[in-house]
Amino acid sequence: MKNFTTKVARFLKSEDGPTAVEYAVMLALIVIVCLTAITAVGTQAAKQFNNIADQIGSN
Repeated sequence: MKNFTTKVARFLKSEDGPTAVEYAVMLALIVIVCLTAITAVGTQAAKQFNNIADQIGSN
């Protein structure tokens, strides 16, 4: 793990400061969008499965 952090620190030092910050912000935004999309899809899928299960159970 220390080797990984050393490599990350070296990468951040070798890049321009603002560029590294921009990459970090873009990555954070991408992660937030992905998590939001996955949560929304998961919620809708759960609703669909529950609806189908209710329809099967009532027959």
